[in-house]
Amino acid sequence: MQNYRMILAYDGSRYQGWQSQGNTQNTIQAKVEAVLSRLSGQTVEVSAAGRTDAGVHAAGQVVSFRLERAIDCTSLLEGLNRYLTEDIGVLSLSCAAPRFHARLSARGKVYVYRIWNSPEPDVFGRKYRYTLPRPLDLERMEAAARLLEGKHDFRSFCGLIRYKKSTVRTVSAISVTRSDQVVELRFRGDGFLNRMVRILSGTLVEVGLGLREPDSMPAVLAARDRSAAAGALPPHGLMLETVFYES
Repeated sequence: MQNYRMILAYDGSRYQGWQSQGNTQNTIQAKVEAVLSRLSGQTVEVSAAGRTDAGVHAAGQVVSFRLERAIDCTSLLEGLNRYLTEDIGVLSLSCAAPRFHARLSARGKVYVYRIWNSPEPDVFGRKYRYTLPRPLDLERMEAAARLLEGKHDFRSFCGLIRYKKSTVRTVSAISVTRSDQVVELRFRGDGFLNRMVRILSGTLVEVGLGLREPDSMPAVLAARDRSAAAGALPPHGLMLETVFYES
């Protein structure tokens, strides 16, 4: 049995997220598995580093899968990009060590949330950026971001209220940058909870709009209550950028 690793990019606009669901085949996972099964003549199940929600995009999603009968990587790569829809693309595909698993072997991820911060219409980027006409104070947002970095219990930022597992995560870096009308919030961490990046982004935006104080972040964390943080920003502004593994 051969283990494989591939890197995917996809536009999540028209899909119900990454993970296969019983009531729909309109997920990234279902589309990839269908093509792999067709190419290999085998039933293939794939695992991703992160289960992106409906409408969320990826520039560097990592996926692993196994084949009972090995197929050379060049043929698989060419076949996948021939038969997958144009909004899903395989950037690379290689043989992997037997124990490699896209999710379990991952050591960290980077997500970026993009905001079109201008009253002008975002004609060409509207599918990939959240539009916010009111000006944002990036200095306030950066001050709040520093207080959210580190190892914390992020239950206040978890979209699943009854989540029973540990909500402790380490967010090693949060950057807040602007390029012309686009504000980017970039989050690097060892793992992220359901909707966590979108809720963190919404909370930082409220700070940038003057609706919260930057120094209120420790109290939001300590509350361990979903209602203490802001609402999640829309999914289309979010992209899984990179997944990290040990060398």
